[in-house]
Amino acid sequence: MTSLLTYTFKNLPNTSKWALRFCMRPLSSSSQVQAAAASQTKSKKTLAKPNIRNIVVVDGVRTPFLLSGTSYKDLMPHDLARAALSGLLHRTSVPKDVVDYIIFGTVIQEVKTSNLKAALGAGFSDKTPAHTVTMACISSNQAMTTAVGLIASGQCDVVVAGGVELMSDIPIRHSRKMRKMMLDLNKAKTLAQRLSVISKFRLNFLSPELPAVSEFSTSETMGHSADRLAAAFAISREEQDEYALRSHSLAKRAQDEGLLSDVVPFKVPGRDTVTQDNGIRPSSLDQMAKLKPAFIKPYGTVTAANSSFLTDGASAVLIMAEEKALAMGYKPKAYLRDFMYVSQDPKDQLLLGPTYATPKVLEKAGLTMNDIDAFEFHEAFSGQILANLKAMDSDWFAQNYMGRKAKVSFWLKICLRKKKIGLRDFPGSPVVKAPCFHCTGCGFYPWSGN
Repeated sequence: MTSLLTYTFKNLPNTSKWALRFCMRPLSSSSQVQAAAASQTKSKKTLAKPNIRNIVVVDGVRTPFLLSGTSYKDLMPHDLARAALSGLLHRTSVPKDVVDYIIFGTVIQEVKTSNLKAALGAGFSDKTPAHTVTMACISSNQAMTTAVGLIASGQCDVVVAGGVELMSDIPIRHSRKMRKMMLDLNKAKTLAQRLSVISKFRLNFLSPELPAVSEFSTSETMGHSADRLAAAFAISREEQDEYALRSHSLAKRAQDEGLLSDVVPFKVPGRDTVTQDNGIRPSSLDQMAKLKPAFIKPYGTVTAANSSFLTDGASAVLIMAEEKALAMGYKPKAYLRDFMYVSQDPKDQLLLGPTYATPKVLEKAGLTMNDIDAFEFHEAFSGQILANLKAMDSDWFAQNYMGRKAKVSFWLKICLRKKKIGLRDFPGSPVVKAPCFHCTGCGFYPWSGN
């Protein structure tokens, strides 16, 4: 991986301003910001906590992530979750009866099935408990941190955590008036009562409630919020397009060179076997510039080209207490040391979570920016990640919005000083991650351990 990163940074197109200003490494829909200490060698800190078990990631897998409405469109969420669980069992050879608990995250849940159905389909015992968690954008990470809590408390030794989403087929409800009428009709005892209920029917009752990926209190979609955020931080359309092109180009290179080792092939019933993500599509700046704004029209800067796509997919990771993993002969890929959730103003700061969470989790762990070699932030929109980077590099923002004396980030001058830092340059070193989205979050952690 180190050689790939070094080669990539040496061959970045000259047109990419952000590539020259920040040393980042995006993969698929995420972007990774690489940072290193100054020239002196820093001492590694011991992050183990007294009287608390070490918790490790043994391995993880994911199905290929596909654009919604493509090859997975006729499936159900538990089909994808089952594929991820089966792939994890095959990858790790962990005995099914060793797994104490299974937790899956999903944002838009299919009410007919649960993750227990996926677990049973993958061959797990019906005696293995399972439950579902949901947290907008980070459900799979909620699944992982719930697993951490179960292991840290001694309730479990081995937990499988994952995430799944099938945006191709999300629940669509009848209108509220129609639902009320159907419930009243079900309660009616006599023919007269039934006729009385039916007589209240109107044609507009048939208008369905279509789901929207929007924030309830503001009714804004994430794209709308990202557009306003980009404008607030003066992120131009050109900068967003350049960054998105770079992300897709690097992801395509990783895909072509076989570096996405967490992907397990999935045979879609009645179709061919899917072996890779289909949303990685490098274009050109000229073609991207032709697209119209997707959310704020006609003057917005967020388009389909500089946004992540609606995804179908699933992922799963095997998490253990360190002593259990070592006793079973596993070599941990990563240690899970600390986590932090934050909540911000849903209207103006919906997508600024990484800016607020990063310093908090570092302080909680007793670390500074000097101790971290790699940061990974999910890239839902180019404008979003660039706005977060500006916010973290701003003393004014830190003082006026975060209650801090100085800005969070100083990696800009570090990157200018030493640009060729890759994850493998620092075996066993800490990584701070701020992932997002339902099924993708679990995929970040095994990759970090590679």
